[in-house]
Amino acid sequence: MTPQSPAPSLIATLPGRYYTDPEIFRQEQERVFEALWCCAVRAADLDATGAFRTVQVGRESVLVTRSRGGELRAFLNVCRHRGARLCTQESGQVRRALQCPYHAWTYDLDGRLVAAPNLVRMPDVDRSAYGLVKVALREWLGYAWVCLADEPPSFEETVIGAAVERLGDAASIERYGAERLALGKRITYDVRANWKLIVENFMECYHCATIHPELTDVLPEFAEGYAAQYYVGHGAAFGEDVGGFTVDGSAGFGRLPEVEDHQDRRYYAITVKPTVFVNLVPDHVILHRMFPMAEDRTVVECDWLYAPDVVASGADLSKSVELFHRVNVQDFAACERTQPAMASRAYRAGGVLVPTEHHIGLFHEWLTKTLAT
Repeated sequence: MTPQSPAPSLIATLPGRYYTDPEIFRQEQERVFEALWCCAVRAADLDATGAFRTVQVGRESVLVTRSRGGELRAFLNVCRHRGARLCTQESGQVRRALQCPYHAWTYDLDGRLVAAPNLVRMPDVDRSAYGLVKVALREWLGYAWVCLADEPPSFEETVIGAAVERLGDAASIERYGAERLALGKRITYDVRANWKLIVENFMECYHCATIHPELTDVLPEFAEGYAAQYYVGHGAAFGEDVGGFTVDGSAGFGRLPEVEDHQDRRYYAITVKPTVFVNLVPDHVILHRMFPMAEDRTVVECDWLYAPDVVASGADLSKSVELFHRVNVQDFAACERTQPAMASRAYRAGGVLVPTEHHIGLFHEWLTKTLAT
């Protein structure tokens, strides 16, 4: 099949192999997920000394834990003795130390080797040198972000900078106080699609009128095909008769205290490359973290965050949660319908983007440049 040049008003996409080729996915693991900052775990989930969570970042299992000093620490989840996985559970809590279940090498919560069978007979062993391999960690928006690179890129430029690029300044996201909010609901989705299809879907609203009736009822301009991200500082306005960001348009909860008047009754969406989406509405924040597991499988963890008093009161969050849960289900089903066609000869040279999807073209340029470095 001979590739066809797109019409002048259309933009070519990535070829289909970018969504199906295991070698391209391996390159993405190495040059994207293992080289950039990825959002690992909500800090409040690790609320006690010894609490831990393991997450997949590229090809590595990363262990995030709370130290005795109260700080979050991140390490490769690998024992320095013979390479056994240190923590085999996804989450849990240890009393004092992290112990390998294979040969009982034991590490304190700062990663230092503190004990091992017959270790006292080996006085030449440097317990710091044989400690766990540390992973760079930063906290922002109430989450631990990790980077596996030996020299991580600037967090301010690549992570906080995504919010600045989208909203115009960092203060516009900081007013929502995500780090002070409480977790109201968490849903994990196992999506049988390439991670890029999910990113591309989130970045555009050309599909909104087709598959998101509840969302377009709340945000009528989305029915016109323009995404919330199509120019700096834009937030999609609620419909005139809409009371809140809920599945039926009924009232939500009180506006978060630092959200300004010009942000009220508006929805803002931010993509933090490579794997995070942040959604801002006046009374809550929704944050998606993606964990690409294979070229055709992505685990997405979605958190709904509210003012602590709203969660503590036992308020009914169901109408608030249900709106974006439906959006997620609708979006992920669309991505799963698309994934098989990525291997079709019809998509060998890729597809096209319409003008309102131009920012997806910029995402493709960013990816190909990143893979080439």
